[in-house]
Amino acid sequence: MAALVLAALAAALAAVLALRWVDPPTTAFMLEARAHAWHRGEHHYRTHYRWVSLEQISAQAAIAVIASEDQRFPFNAGFDFKSIREAVRAHERGARLRGASTITQQVAKNLFLWPGRSYVRKAMEAVLTVFIDALWPKERVLEVYLNIAQFGRGVYGVQAAARTFYGKSAARLTRVDSALLAAVLPDPDHLRVNAPSRYLLARRDRILQQMANLGGPAYLRSIEPRGLGPAQPPRSRRLLH
Repeated sequence: MAALVLAALAAALAAVLALRWVDPPTTAFMLEARAHAWHRGEHHYRTHYRWVSLEQISAQAAIAVIASEDQRFPFNAGFDFKSIREAVRAHERGARLRGASTITQQVAKNLFLWPGRSYVRKAMEAVLTVFIDALWPKERVLEVYLNIAQFGRGVYGVQAAARTFYGKSAARLTRVDSALLAAVLPDPDHLRVNAPSRYLLARRDRILQQMANLGGPAYLRSIEPRGLGPAQPPRSRRLLH
């Protein structure tokens, strides 16, 4: 058993290290969504996914997902223990248990795992998060997240979302465009960018305010590269200056 565990950890470590430099052609979440659609007989289902480098993505999109999903992203070590403590304490007072996943945790989950809340999946997510945080610079984590996050049914990444919902490239997304895309991230199968509800518009407005509170794209300068040399050629640095 110990040998199997060690082999699994070694395989996970190798996969994470490879994806530091190799852009993923797909993710576990994309494959699962496609399999479910085909199982239901929805043979018209298509995955819309096109990778673009960080420098080809609007800085507004980057700050919007940080404002929406993980405002301490530049400074945490893969986990946001403060948010976890706050969520647990709120739950103890009777509030519904809310998620406290960081962007790094979401990258680990979306790339390699499956939806759900089992202890096994959370343990695997934690291990992968540790590997990603140790081996990837923050810029790479953000680049991967922006490219694999789901923004609608079958729509993955900001480039596909920008083309599908706005008819333009990710580089041309505005503050408002970006905030609305970020607003659907908690439930992209039901919240619709192209038919926003009042709830979604209110969430967009809150994200816009958080973007302003963080200082806008200048906040991205707090993200410093680190690790085993450049994740990609220095192209990504141009987004941050």
